[in-house]
Amino acid sequence: MMRVALGVSGGVAAYKAAELVRRLQQEKLAVQVIMTRVAQEFVAPLTFAALTGEKVITGLFSENQGDANLESAIEHIAVAQRIDLLVIAPATADILAKLANGIADDFLTTLYLATKAPVIVAPAMNVNMWEHAATQQNLQMLRARGVRVVQPDEGYLACGMVGTGRLASTEAIASAICDVLGLKHDLEGMKIVITAGPTVEDVDPVRVLTNRSSGKMGYALADAASRRGAHVTLISGPTELRAPNEIDWLPVRSTEEMHRAILDHAKDAHAVIMAAAVSDYRPAAAAAQKIKRSEGKLMLELEPTADILAELGREKSAQVLVGFAAETDHVAENARRKLAAKGADMIVANDVTQEGAGFDTDTNVVTLFLRNGEEIALPKMSKFDVANRILDRVLALRKGAQ
Repeated sequence: MMRVALGVSGGVAAYKAAELVRRLQQEKLAVQVIMTRVAQEFVAPLTFAALTGEKVITGLFSENQGDANLESAIEHIAVAQRIDLLVIAPATADILAKLANGIADDFLTTLYLATKAPVIVAPAMNVNMWEHAATQQNLQMLRARGVRVVQPDEGYLACGMVGTGRLASTEAIASAICDVLGLKHDLEGMKIVITAGPTVEDVDPVRVLTNRSSGKMGYALADAASRRGAHVTLISGPTELRAPNEIDWLPVRSTEEMHRAILDHAKDAHAVIMAAAVSDYRPAAAAAQKIKRSEGKLMLELEPTADILAELGREKSAQVLVGFAAETDHVAENARRKLAAKGADMIVANDVTQEGAGFDTDTNVVTLFLRNGEEIALPKMSKFDVANRILDRVLALRKGAQ
């Protein structure tokens, strides 16, 4: 789950930050709230703790000396490293001045200097403060450093004056956040079936045949597709992962169970993405009792499992079909052969021996092979980012088929 740090500085508009928290939760973002000392005069930290279910950070050091330790002393570094975005809303003239001049005298300003995540500020203040040359110069400095500024609205202000300075709408701030994080809603109305994880074939009541798939790529695809508005059915082999919220999660174990589940759900899907590492073979007959060790060799007869991707390729009409190829050699050659043999629209291939692209990693390095001969090599990136690149191509293929 992507994580946003929301800094709330002291101003009347601080109460609107609660609305922003709820809006970001609709985007399935985890929100960590940081409040300045003055912000706590307008809204109690308990409000944000209740909304987020997380501790609200109110200072650099614990107020209870008994809780003070090394972890609390460097908490700003830990937060800085784990967030995907820092948002300050409302951002007062005071906080803008501190950010522009590198002053770090509380948790929020220290976090700004410590993080390498993108930063968004949504100013809110009196119109005269907004128009002051110092404020405008500070904003210019921040923009030059890459900070995104969500312009305040014009209208009646809390002080009774009329002019620019009112905190931008929750939707305007949320839109900027989604834009920076690459969150889209372009898959609304689409039904996407995704498979993930390994399948397991019983040898006897104790032993199984399986593979090293963690399911992370398939779960990242399900999460990304759901965030972009698709109705997602995730058919998953055994993993230790938690299914994303607001999707239909269907756990299976064997290749045959996955086969039946996909046939039940793929017929009316707009796209099927086969990210699971499906077993190609299973024991011809699983032993009813544990196979005992003996001195001689043990011969295990295997039979092929159902070729789910090929079957979907034969039966598909306008739906987009995506397969995966985890290879250890001749990646491009094997991927092109699989693309032609299975009737897929795209094969996502990777060399699992490559650093950052193997099993149970949080990153991947893949190449997309398409039926028109196009090959798109992606650099190493997070599996969530890879998922979005795959979904971009699925959407393009879907539009091309219409």
